[in-house]
Amino acid sequence: MDDSELELLLALDSAVFEMAPGVIVEFAVRRASSTPQRPHGISYALVLREKVGGPPWVRFDNAHAVDEPNRGYRRKHATHDHWHRTPKDKGRPYNFTTAAQLLDDFWREVKRTLDEKGIPNDL
Repeated sequence: MDDSELELLLALDSAVFEMAPGVIVEFAVRRASSTPQRPHGISYALVLREKVGGPPWVRFDNAHAVDEPNRGYRRKHATHDHWHRTPKDKGRPYNFTTAAQLLDDFWREVKRTLDEKGIPNDL
């Protein structure tokens, strides 16, 4: 992983941005030991939600395992990198490649969600 990309992502730790009145994105990104669950050496959660509580509208994280879709008779594998498209979504696997791609994918979903909700944005 490119160190400059990783440093950019790590610099966002604890950042909160108001995207529209009452709507925020927040970042939690920390170094972690490289493990099979977190081979990139980071623990992260990128979240779009209402400012005053409520469940996340979009969330990219590696906080818990989610099963990859079952393909025929193959055994399901759990992955920790995943994302939630809606508040009720239990998570779907995310193919983490780079820190920059993670940010790009997150912002794309933030824009899609804001557009779907009719919330003006400059993304």
